[in-house]
Amino acid sequence: MEKKPEKKAAGKEAKECNDVNCPIHGSLSTRGAVLEGVVASDKMNKTVIIQKDYKIRLKKYERYRSSKSRIPAHNPPCINARVGDRVRIRECRKLSRTVSFVVTEKLD
Repeated sequence: MEKKPEKKAAGKEAKECNDVNCPIHGSLSTRGAVLEGVVASDKMNKTVIIQKDYKIRLKKYERYRSSKSRIPAHNPPCINARVGDRVRIRECRKLSRTVSFVVTEKLD
């Protein structure tokens, strides 16, 4: 008998993931905040910095000011987000001193 090739989702590659801290293939549970942002840095090992831009209203001047927050998040090998990718992150238990979010998916 011949093996049939596995069906892959359109445009997505199925990758092996042996990461314990992967919310999809591992045992890491997520709860709480769900945020979206753009990957600003991917220089760390299995960690990315997500930048979230937003506006703050200045009541006195009746204008808005741009601001940003930078959130470190765990980047599982199966997702492998790179600089410029728009991603969704979810809150999880503390993984290190600064990391308490995990990348759950890439957005297009």
